[in-house]
Amino acid sequence: MKNFGTLEYVLDRYSQAWSWKVTGSRAVNMISRLIPESWYGDGPNEAIIPDSTENIQQIKWILDRYPLEVLSKSAWNRKIVKSYPTREKIEKTEKLNRVKPGDLFKGSLLNFQKEGLDFLIKSSGNALLADEMGLGKTVQTLAYLASETQAFPALIVAPLVTLNNWQREIGKFLKRKSRNGRILDDQIPTSTIIRKGKREELGEFDFYIINYELLDKRFHDLAKTKIKSIVCDEVQNLRSKTTKKYSAVKKLAALPTIQHRIGLSGTPIYNRGSEIWPIVDILRPGMLGSFKEFCGYFCFINEKGKAIVLENKRESLRKELQKHVMLRRKKTDVLKELKDKVRYKEVIDADTDYYFNELNKIWKKLEEEQKDASSEFDKSASYQRAIQSERQVAGAAKLPHVINFVKNIMEIEESVVVFCHHKAIHQLLHKSLGEFSPVSVIGGQTDKTRQEQIDLFQEGKSKLMIAGLRAGNVGINLTRARYVIFAELDWSPAIHRQAEDRLHRIGQKNTVFAYYLIGNGTLDDHVANVLVDKSYEIDAIMDEKAESYENKEKAQLILAQIQDRLRAK
Repeated sequence: MKNFGTLEYVLDRYSQAWSWKVTGSRAVNMISRLIPESWYGDGPNEAIIPDSTENIQQIKWILDRYPLEVLSKSAWNRKIVKSYPTREKIEKTEKLNRVKPGDLFKGSLLNFQKEGLDFLIKSSGNALLADEMGLGKTVQTLAYLASETQAFPALIVAPLVTLNNWQREIGKFLKRKSRNGRILDDQIPTSTIIRKGKREELGEFDFYIINYELLDKRFHDLAKTKIKSIVCDEVQNLRSKTTKKYSAVKKLAALPTIQHRIGLSGTPIYNRGSEIWPIVDILRPGMLGSFKEFCGYFCFINEKGKAIVLENKRESLRKELQKHVMLRRKKTDVLKELKDKVRYKEVIDADTDYYFNELNKIWKKLEEEQKDASSEFDKSASYQRAIQSERQVAGAAKLPHVINFVKNIMEIEESVVVFCHHKAIHQLLHKSLGEFSPVSVIGGQTDKTRQEQIDLFQEGKSKLMIAGLRAGNVGINLTRARYVIFAELDWSPAIHRQAEDRLHRIGQKNTVFAYYLIGNGTLDDHVANVLVDKSYEIDAIMDEKAESYENKEKAQLILAQIQDRLRAK
């Protein structure tokens, strides 16, 4: 991209103030859209920009993307340094040691978990524990609460499907402390799971356990309990600062009684790097500046109005997080005995005649709904329905070939997990694969039914699990299997990683193979590319290198086995 324009620091003869002069038709056109207070210079291809911190940030946004030649380099370097957002100075966390948990803790910790405990202690419990899934973030958190003298009562905020698991883990790993401070070895801490949205007194407990969706309705009741610690499990639920649950947690975390704020998630970033700001702003307010300052320094705004972390800023953001607030360990770093995880994109056939016929119906219906829409909300809702319908049609179009793929895997492996997104696809898979007596995890199940299905699979009584992508991606252990097949794709790479790590976690003795089935001739390939693009941004911020979706050497060995089985028939 040549001759985009120039940037120079000049004394403007009109305002008699030092200003920035930009030349070049394309550069001036962009400036006119980004900085409305700018004015033309001596000609239409020259613009004068007032010298302010905000305007410098806008110019820098252009410089990060286009080859704008800087003629006044010393002035620019001096100004841009001063325009960086100021952030609260926080001491760097010291080198981690392996520490012993407090007397309230019962059980044992692995060495890396003892270091995680030390991290929480040195962070005063105001931190993001972002270990990869399956490394025991729950037990490390409970060990920390058992080690602090002023940790109770504690509030656990978590997804609905994990509430019972939290209560079980509390009973498994913690002893109770009496009112006079005596440790009761034969008793467990008192806890209550809050399941109703109606306001009422909560009583006195050591632990209050609630799901994110009820938090706003029960805020006033919780505020009266004088909680000292707040733990947000799967803290990516707070990635949007416009939601009621974010607002409720933000207010609770600011209560004067709160001393410890802990966020837990192996995937705190779901789609975009900017999602980390609301989370950090709860755990360490001000560390990343205001959201506007954060975006001005780290991000650019894409065509959809979403803040995307600049490629050349991703490493610095990761270092900032690791230095002050986040502990991130990968399974390959701390569990040497854990085998690899291999991802593979496998293109399979699809019924394209059916797919495009249904697609035409969807778009015709969308056009009609757009014409009849009375508001922007109605238009947006109509568009989202069309997207969801297309994803379901894509799933149905490739379903016969998905079923064949699953059957072939079942012939060479004992236990397999299949993830899908839509209930209709889930039901068809369950029916078509009935010969394997599959068990299911799907939205709407009771906690008891869900656990019974998981137990049947883990005990080997069923060799096939069919799970919903959003229902089965957290709070369950499926280490019985080493093959996971994605019959449908989600737009978020974090959803898939959570699902993969139901298998790839402590207790897994084999390499885990994750197959992403792409319907040939459908929009699946576009969705897969979106997943990869998002993954590069997320990996650069969370980890030093991106994980590949393909490891052809290992995956092709498995495919060769499948082909061999087919030829043998």
